Amino acid sequence: MGGIDQHFDLQVIGLTGEGERSKMNLPWLSLAIILPLVGSLGIAFLPKGKTKGYKVAALAVSLLTLLLVVVIGTQVDFGQSGVQLEEVLPWLPQYGVSYHLGVDGLSYPLVFLSALLTVLAVLASWEVNYRSKAYFSLLMLLEAGLIGVFLALDYILFYIFWEVVLVPMYFLIGIWGGPRKEYAALKFFIYTLFGSVIMLVGILALYFAAGINSFNIIELTQITYSSHLQFWVFLAFFIGLAVKVPVFPFHTWLPDAHVEAPTAVSMLLAGILLKMGTYGFFRILLPTLPDASLSFAPILAVLGIINIVYGALAAMGQDDLKKMVAYSSISHMGYVLLGVAAMTPASLNGAVFQMFSHGIISALLFYSVGLIYERTHTRKISELGGLLVKIPAIGVVLAIAAFASLGLPGFSGFIAEFFVLMGAFVNFRNLVFIGGLGLVLTAAYLLWMMQRVLLGEPRVDWPQFADLKGLELVAAAPLVITAIVLGVYPALLVNLVSPAVSGILALLGGN
Repeated sequence: MGGIDQHFDLQVIGLTGEGERSKMNLPWLSLAIILPLVGSLGIAFLPKGKTKGYKVAALAVSLLTLLLVVVIGTQVDFGQSGVQLEEVLPWLPQYGVSYHLGVDGLSYPLVFLSALLTVLAVLASWEVNYRSKAYFSLLMLLEAGLIGVFLALDYILFYIFWEVVLVPMYFLIGIWGGPRKEYAALKFFIYTLFGSVIMLVGILALYFAAGINSFNIIELTQITYSSHLQFWVFLAFFIGLAVKVPVFPFHTWLPDAHVEAPTAVSMLLAGILLKMGTYGFFRILLPTLPDASLSFAPILAVLGIINIVYGALAAMGQDDLKKMVAYSSISHMGYVLLGVAAMTPASLNGAVFQMFSHGIISALLFYSVGLIYERTHTRKISELGGLLVKIPAIGVVLAIAAFASLGLPGFSGFIAEFFVLMGAFVNFRNLVFIGGLGLVLTAAYLLWMMQRVLLGEPRVDWPQFADLKGLELVAAAPLVITAIVLGVYPALLVNLVSPAVSGILALLGGN
């Protein structure tokens, strides 16, 4: 590959701001993928009947992975916009395919989010005893795939990790899901596979058009493509990414998948899998296809507004608490799309902030719904009520999640949406006014939900419920704390992301 020594020893490169290369002692990024992968295989080969052993092993592996990701963060200079800690190994050099990993201020927050949410998903799954060996093995495989997606810098490697994520999610929904689990899992699989195949066509089109025998994502951003080619390749990538986000009208798989998925799987699905799609906009579409991105920007902005308003209206009409949260995810991901379309520093920073913030808040919402369902055995809003009296601690957790989701100042959701709307106002003033309607609708359906679920008198036929337990508090607390800390001190995340966003804007012509 151009600019990289062709040898078969793993080369680990640390890039400084001046482009200098320095040898690192350990392949940190590979370890972050290998550790959960080895954990998945290790759990699969543990003796049968060791249910507690599977859980402890999954928790230990996920905690070690989180610790490793934190260490990686200490190795990165987030003041630089370029990719760092690169690891390159020629794989199929005759076709320009390599094992190529790297991290920057755009990918690291999502890698950290993947590692954090996996730990919390393991804790949220502590009561899973049915086929627990397979369940926790698949959770670890899912983590390896997610981290791989955000670290891969070769298109073929990126695509492989993208597809790897699909497999464990399909089985986690199809085996441990609700009454319509097979239907929901199959719908999820077909939708995402369809989008992936079309995206693969776009990858091949870029490869042949570049003419440099390389699938290197960074190298292919440095090629100037014709407007005609950019148009069609943009469409191919957009369809693949839009299914994952999901963008209207590719969204119909999401409510079914969320409603049928176990609580921990819904936390990962909303918290991180949806961000794979929006990450592709930043990593691939904007820097690689700048002309097409600018041409399609108004369409992306309109689709973002549709997501915001339609998702909020659909959420307002739900009686199933979990389906309401699912539609709220569609609405909130619309802000990311609007931020991408506006292509200003504030909007792009806000879009990345929203990706991370929504990952935290949506996971907390789904976890709260799961805690309520475990005790009441119903998710119907019309059948709930008085939970602040019956289970006050869980009620408070749900209220915090709802206030964070509706964008109350002091929470990360407010910062993200404020940045997006402020940045988008420059280029899409009229659409921003419509998007403001989404804020009102979001506040309306979440406040109405809290009034019906948390307030009033509890049902007389309910037994005495156990309130928030110790392990449940451990799982919920990091999400609550993160949502508040980023709401009070957003620079903690913005400082990481801003240089990477500036690099993307430079490729777009310095919007």
